[in-house]
Amino acid sequence: MPVLSGANLFAGLFFSSIGFVGFIYGKRMSLWKPMFLGIALMAYPYFIEDTLAMCGFGVVGTAALVLLRD
Repeated sequence: MPVLSGANLFAGLFFSSIGFVGFIYGKRMSLWKPMFLGIALMAYPYFIEDTLAMCGFGVVGTAALVLLRD
């Protein structure tokens, strides 16, 4: 059963939104790294229930999206 706390929902929405922007950026620039990182950021909140783990993976994924955008 998924955890439906406010912090968990907010973190999932926040990092999924960042992933969506990364996916659109990668698609428009024809870059595969931001596209796949964006897909990963949009999908991972469905598989992680712990809020701290979700935030940790989100920060790492967002940093990878920023550092590997070219």
